Amino acid sequence: MLLLAFDTATDVATSALVEDGRVLGERVSLARTVLEDVDALLRDAHATPADLDALVVGTGPGSFTSTRIGLALAQGLALALDLPAAGISTVDALAARDGAYPVVDARRREVFVLGPHVAAPDDLELEPGTTCIGNGAVRYRSTLEGKGAHVPPDDDEIHLPHARLHAALAREFGPAEALTPLYVRSPDAKAPSSA
Repeated sequence: MLLLAFDTATDVATSALVEDGRVLGERVSLARTVLEDVDALLRDAHATPADLDALVVGTGPGSFTSTRIGLALAQGLALALDLPAAGISTVDALAARDGAYPVVDARRREVFVLGPHVAAPDDLELEPGTTCIGNGAVRYRSTLEGKGAHVPPDDDEIHLPHARLHAALAREFGPAEALTPLYVRSPDAKAPSSA
């Protein structure tokens, strides 16, 4: 089975082409260039969009806009190519790394963690020696290390929600239009009131 997977929920977008569990290629970029990354992954693997069997997309939690970009891309590709899709939580993908505790920056001095739920970094209860990964772990390094956690160096690739991890977790595929973003809190933007 040839899977195209991508996640755009954080400040770094990842994409991967995976065939029967074997990673054929991976890219790290920005949400706005994921379609270019998809094209490059397919070309590098000497494959075409028609060769794809399914899509896997990160559903967040993360940036409201970036998460929506990934879901819209998955839905558009699935519709155009008549492909099933699976949605995988960004924190679940990060947690797929053995022994790691995912901490995704939620802005507003908060982080998304397993559950998923949102919390202030100061409120997290961590066992001493817990390895915290993700862009939230990097941003709140001093707070987490003050609680006895270990945070790998900022430039360590372990902090990225690699799309290959999403592909490895995908089990059930269905219509892409049924995929929904995983919001843990209300969006920052509010609709204007009709006063």
